[in-house]
Amino acid sequence: MATIDHLGIVVKDLSVSVPIFEKILNTSCHHQEFVESERVSVAFFKMANQLDIELVSSADTNSSISKFITKRGEGIHHIAFQVTDIVAEMNRLQTEGFQLINNTPINGAHDTLVCFLHPKTSNGVLIELCQKKNRV
Repeated sequence: MATIDHLGIVVKDLSVSVPIFEKILNTSCHHQEFVESERVSVAFFKMANQLDIELVSSADTNSSISKFITKRGEGIHHIAFQVTDIVAEMNRLQTEGFQLINNTPINGAHDTLVCFLHPKTSNGVLIELCQKKNRV
């Protein structure tokens, strides 16, 4: 069974958005990093229920994040579920008819492996599967 790990929100500029969300959430950003595999910068806010809010900003004007912002503007982008065996979950979901955006796990933020399900097979919602690397 998967648990919700984080909600991803795309933003144009972390330097503008982080202070806004610090005020909204009444908490400090606890982690920022650049994710090379996706060419994005991310900022995380830990919520009381251990769920993270992730702000995502693209470093590449041709990336899927930049295209998303151009088409839809800033806002909610994805929901991430933490899984214990990402490869097994990818295989199970493919067998169930879901299309994967990436066929092998890629490096994600917070020392994770991630995989995305294409929204056209998940009711228009971009789903991210994530697994802590120390569980591999």
